[in-house]
Amino acid sequence: MDPSTAPSARAAIAKHRVRVLQVEDLGEIARELERTDSDPEGVALIARKGRTILVRVGDVSLKASPLLKQEFLAVGADAAHARGVADHSVERSIVVLAATLGQYRRVVPKLERQPFHLGDVGRAVESAIANFSRRSPRTIRGPHRSVVLGDRPKTMGVVNVTPDSFSDGGRFLGSDDAVAHAERLIAEGADVLDIGAESTRPGAGEVSVDAEWARLAPVLTALQARVSIPLSVDTRHADVARRAIDAGADWINDVSGLRDPEMRRVVAHAGIPVVVMHMRGDPTTMQRDTTYTDVRDEVYGALGSATELAIADGILPEHILVDPGLGFGKSGAQSLELLEHAGEFRSLGYPVVLGASRKSFLGAATSDAPVDDRLEASLAAAVVGAVRGAELIRAHDVRATVRALAMVHAARTAGVGASREPPPPPE
Repeated sequence: MDPSTAPSARAAIAKHRVRVLQVEDLGEIARELERTDSDPEGVALIARKGRTILVRVGDVSLKASPLLKQEFLAVGADAAHARGVADHSVERSIVVLAATLGQYRRVVPKLERQPFHLGDVGRAVESAIANFSRRSPRTIRGPHRSVVLGDRPKTMGVVNVTPDSFSDGGRFLGSDDAVAHAERLIAEGADVLDIGAESTRPGAGEVSVDAEWARLAPVLTALQARVSIPLSVDTRHADVARRAIDAGADWINDVSGLRDPEMRRVVAHAGIPVVVMHMRGDPTTMQRDTTYTDVRDEVYGALGSATELAIADGILPEHILVDPGLGFGKSGAQSLELLEHAGEFRSLGYPVVLGASRKSFLGAATSDAPVDDRLEASLAAAVVGAVRGAELIRAHDVRATVRALAMVHAARTAGVGASREPPPPPE
């Protein structure tokens, strides 16, 4: 079995919050090492070793930390942990491993012989690197329509059937207008449609299940018979999800991250793909608390726990996609940090969905541009996300986003030409 797909490895990744760090230069490497509270001299020594694969292990015991460092030093690699490990002033530590791929391959078998669950950590590290590095296409199969992710960055077009969404609320509230808009997005190149009938903008109140379904039903029914790309329904209500699946939806996009056990049961019973997004609280409360000790680590840990719970409740791993939830319970700076490091979430083993389009943190980063004047910022965010490793970009401006992502794909594949072997077929 591929170690990246083993249930024990997935659980270990989630439990220990093991993720591959996405870093590009020595300065960024040094900053990651500094987060361990390691001695400055040690940080400088490790950073000077240059471009290695950095893997963060989020929770290592006092007894295990020095053994882990010892095994990495033995193969010519290194590890940084809290300075308090030396004098036993801490009970646990973050550990950042710094090694080449070959060094990881040499040290992982040695960890199997060590106590304190280091074999478990080693398997999780190996799996996280395999997940992060994976570039082969995979097919996300809905009951009616499917899409291949991983061959090129793809676009999820937004269809809001709401009176109050932050960007286009009220524009497509009528079912005929919404269907026509959806068909335009398909013509512009959307690979997936995401249909929402409840606004989840900051401060938005909850609508009743019946009201949400009344907006959604005619649009979904009409599109089900007309389109060939997957239809995703953006809802956090299990009853709406159940009705949508019966009406022909292919995916559920749950901004609450499958927090509701009934939603997990609905998705598992239907056997359909689901986007698991991170959000604190609900849209009414989510911006009241944007304090994180380490936003990337905490969002990663929450998504790891949510996806493991989903699998425990019967949702297949191959049906899961993850979304760090830019703008949902995060400050502008935190959303930008998650955007820049979006690829780290690949370490969990699932495709990464990213939604930055027209959001307020883009306006704040571009001289307070109003919501209808954030096209350039939205495109830049889409490109950054795709370059960093997100596979599906959620967008309002589909034509422009498709073209921007086509440029990303062209740049990635330029020069390989006919001399390169053809890619493997989709899974």
